[in-house]
Amino acid sequence: MADPYQVVAFILTALLLPGFGHLYLRFRDTRTLLWFLGFLLAMVRMLATYKLGMWDFAAGSHPWMAAAGQTSIQLSSALFLASLSPTSLRIGKVKVLYVIPFAIPLVAFSVLLEGVFRGVAPTGRLFLVFPILGLLSVMVGFLWGVDNPSTPAWVGGGVCGTAGVFAVWTLIAHGPAWALISVESSTHIVTAMLVIFVFRRFSPGVFLSVLGFSAWSLTILGILPVVGLDPWLVINITRLIVMAKVVAALGMILLALEDQLAINKAAEERERHARLEMEAYSNLVLSRRRVEDFDRQATEICETVVKHSRFAQAALLLQNGGRFRVAGAAGFGDAVVAALDTLGSRIPAAVFLAPGSAPPAVAHSQTVKLDLDPWLEPGDDLKRLRFTSALAVPMVGRSTTEGTLLLAGMRSSEGNHPVALRAEDLLPVEMLTARLQSVRGQTMMLEKLIDSEKFAGLGQLAGNVTQQLNNPLTVILGYASLLEENNALNPQERRGLEAILTEARRMRSTLETLSRVAYSKGDQLAAVSVGELLADLEELYRTEFLHRSIHFRITIAPALPRVLCNAQQLRQAMLHCLQFAMDAVDGLGSAQEQSLSEDRFIRVEATAEGNRVQIQVAHSGPAFLHPERAFDPFVPVQATGETAGLGLSFCATILRDNNGSASAVNLEPRGAAIILELQAA
Repeated sequence: MADPYQVVAFILTALLLPGFGHLYLRFRDTRTLLWFLGFLLAMVRMLATYKLGMWDFAAGSHPWMAAAGQTSIQLSSALFLASLSPTSLRIGKVKVLYVIPFAIPLVAFSVLLEGVFRGVAPTGRLFLVFPILGLLSVMVGFLWGVDNPSTPAWVGGGVCGTAGVFAVWTLIAHGPAWALISVESSTHIVTAMLVIFVFRRFSPGVFLSVLGFSAWSLTILGILPVVGLDPWLVINITRLIVMAKVVAALGMILLALEDQLAINKAAEERERHARLEMEAYSNLVLSRRRVEDFDRQATEICETVVKHSRFAQAALLLQNGGRFRVAGAAGFGDAVVAALDTLGSRIPAAVFLAPGSAPPAVAHSQTVKLDLDPWLEPGDDLKRLRFTSALAVPMVGRSTTEGTLLLAGMRSSEGNHPVALRAEDLLPVEMLTARLQSVRGQTMMLEKLIDSEKFAGLGQLAGNVTQQLNNPLTVILGYASLLEENNALNPQERRGLEAILTEARRMRSTLETLSRVAYSKGDQLAAVSVGELLADLEELYRTEFLHRSIHFRITIAPALPRVLCNAQQLRQAMLHCLQFAMDAVDGLGSAQEQSLSEDRFIRVEATAEGNRVQIQVAHSGPAFLHPERAFDPFVPVQATGETAGLGLSFCATILRDNNGSASAVNLEPRGAAIILELQAA
């Protein structure tokens, strides 16, 4: 008997089918594609096996059409299941989706039963083919249920195992045709259950999908005599099933739209969060006066990153003198910060975070996964604290990495939903790091420009002073020399005259030094042995050190390379440093000046790192009041108010003219040091 009701259901399903196609083309979602294919195959089943008006291939006159219909519905139900549980098993080195070995026996079952045997189960040994195919599908379904991440293993395995046992019982008790119907119904029941477990929300899409698949599974009720023998029940259950397909299709379209709405909402929330994060970073007022002032803001920068980014821990490592130090941190314990600072001092700037040395944290991101193991030593505190890796945003300068922002403690969820790290999560931090690099680089260049202008003016001043004082000094020396030839002078007058000559000649020597500093740029650079130069200075000043009761020691690293500089100028710079150190040690107090002891010392140490040679002149005198201003002329450099005059300024000028640099540091627990850095020849 023809049932026009099925025509309406077929038309409604056909009208909904383009909706799935449009959703797939719009969002390129695999799940939506599987839903589209599943309902397409369900329509093939409706077309091939149901009586739609005068269209009737279910009477057995077209067995291969019936086989196509039965195969279509088995594949359709399997695709719905795979869309909600796309897990796979490993066969050798190949990963295969569970749906493939699950569906192949069912397809073979349908083709053999409806196409080859024309819907009549064979007898004898040929019948064993169907139990074997059924058991294969049941075993795969059980493993699939156990391995499904959306449901607990006992739930998935229990439901699939129960459905499999029921299908086998149906095969034995009612024949292969009802076994296929049992598998179809069970698959739809499991699909309805997975909709609940996968989406975990109460929404129109979930409600309609669960309702549709649950009603779709009622086909198996025909096995009951009370249903199968009642034509009214049969036709109404059939109508319910065909309408259930329309309801399921509507529900799945709503599910796809709800998911996209949720994705859009999450994207808007991420965009809002990124905008707030960028605003917080842009509100940071970075100092551009001196590099030291900039570096002191590192803690504030890290606290801002921790407050507004997805990371609960941040540390800023900055390079100074070819080594890294922790300028600031937030979210880390003191032990981790101290261990990172120690580690940073061991990392050479030339190789740290070089391009291609570390994998990116995510695709299309400048942030890399930094492994600290290559720089860890046995017993390192970072190993004990289990901090051996982090994400790093490098601050790349023109030649080396000038710093890095270390990130750790990623907040892995937004609300109650776990979210993996994305490139857009790192973009604000990367833009902040680029800004830090730019501002710090500009500050360093500005400092060099100011120092260059300051020392150029200082050299001009030195030249003018030399020129203005040389003429009257020549007159003084000339007349003092004439008076020295006068034999009528008494002893007291002669001693006074000798004092005048001595101090005048000393002033002449000072003016010659000023002249050399002021006009030294044209001197040719050469390879100079630091060891020989320091040995000469030790010999020259040995008596002076003994006279002042100062313990003096020189340490030279083995195989120390020569430096590229002007030998006379480097000697002059070392003389300025030693003279300053002796004056500083003399400021310790008269109680300590009576004996040679470790409390009054000057130590000179020469070391090499890469293509740079460092000469450190350390002393036990007062610390620098402002180490960063130690080379400014006539500025108080010690807490006592003492100044270095022009000596250290000349020293810095000499080092700059010889492609080097001079810096000052305070020592712990007391003392200070001047560090001269030159290029190795």
